[in-house]
Amino acid sequence: MMVAKPAYLFDRDREWAALSRFANDPRPLATLGIVSGRRRQGKTFLLSALTERVGGWYFAATEATKEESLRLFGAAIGEQTGSGPLRFDDWEQAIRHVLQLATGKPSTLVIDEFPYLIKSAPDLPSLLQRELDAPAQARHGGMLRLVLCGSAMSIMGRLLAGTAPLRGRAGLELIVHPLSYRDAAGFWGISDPKLALLVNAVVGGTPAYRRQFVRDDAPADLADYDDWICRTVLEPTTPLFREARYLLAEEPDIRDLGIYHSVLAAVALGNRTSGGIAGYVGRKSPEIVHPISVLEDAGLLRREPDAFAANRSQYRIIEPLVVFYHAIMRSTWTRLELGHARDVWKESQQKFLSQVVGPHFEQVCRAYATVTPIAGQSPAEVCAGSVHDPTTRQQIRVDVVVFGDSPPGRPRRVLALGEAKWGKTMGLRHVERLDRAKELIEAKGFDAADARLMCFSGAGFDEELRARATGDGRVLLVGSDHLYD
Repeated sequence: MMVAKPAYLFDRDREWAALSRFANDPRPLATLGIVSGRRRQGKTFLLSALTERVGGWYFAATEATKEESLRLFGAAIGEQTGSGPLRFDDWEQAIRHVLQLATGKPSTLVIDEFPYLIKSAPDLPSLLQRELDAPAQARHGGMLRLVLCGSAMSIMGRLLAGTAPLRGRAGLELIVHPLSYRDAAGFWGISDPKLALLVNAVVGGTPAYRRQFVRDDAPADLADYDDWICRTVLEPTTPLFREARYLLAEEPDIRDLGIYHSVLAAVALGNRTSGGIAGYVGRKSPEIVHPISVLEDAGLLRREPDAFAANRSQYRIIEPLVVFYHAIMRSTWTRLELGHARDVWKESQQKFLSQVVGPHFEQVCRAYATVTPIAGQSPAEVCAGSVHDPTTRQQIRVDVVVFGDSPPGRPRRVLALGEAKWGKTMGLRHVERLDRAKELIEAKGFDAADARLMCFSGAGFDEELRARATGDGRVLLVGSDHLYD
């Protein structure tokens, strides 16, 4: 049975539907659900609303000893069930008590910030596994819907991995992602596509960055954007000012912050291969394997393979605010703390456009292509890639490569090749460059005969290119307004 989503919850229809189905699962067995996602995405808001709607129980763990955590858990459950404070000697007793409460009908218990409990009670996942598997809970018809939630992505990811005790026990595994660029525009109340993209390039789709962190201060229009940057993200008295630093410090698997900040800085400044990162950081490539792996597990860094060469890949920072911090704020931190935001911002315009907005615009264009049919066909995969031109002895970078489904044993089919330019008016030379890339990848064995050539621009297209697109159905022009249609 679907539970009506509260009107105050923005978007999250898919997540709400999954949680609603889980909470109302009629089967007479206790069931485990795992909810994770980086901080500030609204997990607590979502799960609190769920427990209110289904009449469940909610407990938010804190950093505490095992004994204090048990005391706080007993007090919370006792208050919400009306029995008064409960005393538990250990987690085994606490779990069994809650299982016995959930009989006769599905009952939901949310344990938020579960990694805090694991820190003081490492055996808790094993205890949960034993109780969920126990024949007694099946005999007694336990119908507990237990949701474990956490923001420490590396820890939450390990709960169901490999030989972990809870592997195979979960009936729900939900990751709460940031809002898409389109949904983020709606959440911020921005209808101008250029302004929406500029805001998204800095704060991404994290809901808390609008509500709590800047107290609903959104730029009124493009003319207000520079002032908005200076009074929010570059203003030392706002929580957003230090947020990029805290995102790293809050991850429990990260000890030496210096090396991790350096790796992120390398990527933000354009060093996106493992060799480029190692060179920037001043370490040998094997020495940065672990930091990169930890940042991937933490949901801050992503390895993206090259579309045309399986042995090549680049890394991308997932959180836009982290890119903005390393490209603009980190090197000017002292000046910003002293209140020189406007001077710093004025001096940083070129870096902002090339290192923040440009790469973000490319990513948004790939996101657009992922959900946009090409010649009536749905994309199977969208990525970026580079192909070597032996004539010029240079690499042609293709910002958007759209693959379609290919029959087994057949060459991989390319539906479209695209180039993205935020601040440049695009012309015929950009189409010619894509055409050359198309010839080269066909020579490499890809099926690109019918590939469309897509030009993405935030600044528009010249008359020659518009005329070419009008007369040539292969050429598609996508402006910033199309991205938000």
